Amino acid sequence: MLCSVHRVLFSRHSQVATYCLKYAPMNPPNNPKPTRARYTVLWLIFLLAVITYLDRLCISASMPTIAKEFNLSLEQKSWVFSAFTFAYAAFEIPAGWLGDRYGARLALTRVVAWWSAFTALTGAVVGYRSLLAVRFLFGAGEAGAFPNIAKAVSRWFPASEQGRALSTSFVGLSIGSAMTAPIVLTLLEHQSWRWTFVEFGVVGALWCVAWNRWFRDLPENHASVNQAELQLIRAEDSTPAAEPEQQIPWRTLFKSKNLIFICLMYFAYAYGLYFYITWLPTYLIEARGFSLNSTKWLAALPWVISALANGFGGWLTDRIARTGNLKLARCGLGASGYILSALVLIAVAQVKSNLTAALLLALAFGLQTITVSAAWSVCLDVGRKYAGTVTGSMNFIGNIGGAVAPLVFGYAVKAYGSWSLPFYIMAGVFILGVPMWLLIDPHRSVVEET
Repeated sequence: MLCSVHRVLFSRHSQVATYCLKYAPMNPPNNPKPTRARYTVLWLIFLLAVITYLDRLCISASMPTIAKEFNLSLEQKSWVFSAFTFAYAAFEIPAGWLGDRYGARLALTRVVAWWSAFTALTGAVVGYRSLLAVRFLFGAGEAGAFPNIAKAVSRWFPASEQGRALSTSFVGLSIGSAMTAPIVLTLLEHQSWRWTFVEFGVVGALWCVAWNRWFRDLPENHASVNQAELQLIRAEDSTPAAEPEQQIPWRTLFKSKNLIFICLMYFAYAYGLYFYITWLPTYLIEARGFSLNSTKWLAALPWVISALANGFGGWLTDRIARTGNLKLARCGLGASGYILSALVLIAVAQVKSNLTAALLLALAFGLQTITVSAAWSVCLDVGRKYAGTVTGSMNFIGNIGGAVAPLVFGYAVKAYGSWSLPFYIMAGVFILGVPMWLLIDPHRSVVEET
């Protein structure tokens, strides 16, 4: 009798256990699902990148109108384009250090507030000299935006998601750039170019308020992050989360061969980038004879292609990195993109068809921008807790290339009367960047080299 009772109780217990296993939630209260606060960070970064390039490219889309009002020469236009970039390059390392020292929250709040003010003030200039001064100060303010984006990504995302997280910011800059020419050229049909700069400045100020209210430098300090998400973020991090870095080993950093090769590699990238940022609308109108309406869309096309290329490049570098071959994921991808872009640029210089040239320019830019997530990811690989300073150093040298490119383009066209020569020069710069990519060691920290 007792045995029968035991069998009945055991049977009932087994049925209850089976029911609980079948219908109980997969994540009980003591093991909740990870929150998704890091994706709010990603949205804020995406919007920042969109606004960054809206403001940065507004000058190139407006330049035909501004140049006509102020009677600017070819050389003066070149210097207006480059004034921003010289200042941007000069302040990259200090602005990257600011993120390492005080955190990305304060650094990006300062960056966006400054550049938004000088974006709006661009609408108040009265001639060439004041335009040059305001654009220089605008560049000084915008310096540090992307190094501190990288800093935020390094704190808020696991290593396996950092390439895609960074690519989101680059997709944002591509979308912002693609939007600029259609928006600006349409606005110019209804209002003065001066009001366009004021309106763009207001948009940046609104972002600044949202960022400062919501973001925190460490996910550990954010109320929206639960323990499960924090464990996911820190799972692949061999070093514990830390407050912003107090001391930067400057001597060790600047002696790093890895950092030198990274900087020289990025010189080529930014050199090519700044043709699209500065001269593209003018080239399409003056060299290829497109109408203003056609230019509106053809100037946007390279940025549309680059948005797709940035997303693909971020996915591809992470996908290869998960196989364990970090050298191929970063350096192989970067070198391949440079070679292919150089070949297409040579074709641009030789082709007679205007439409074909415009389409090839879009393709060349897409091939170039496949490499950008690999470039910024390798800074996180080797920079680690000094990611802001390393990315700032890379962007400093890169933007020297970006400052030189508009000047080379303008003076080459004036001196030789050729719109083709600058593309041969650009292709050569990319070819020189290939060995720089191949010499980078993504496994070696910039502060551990001997």
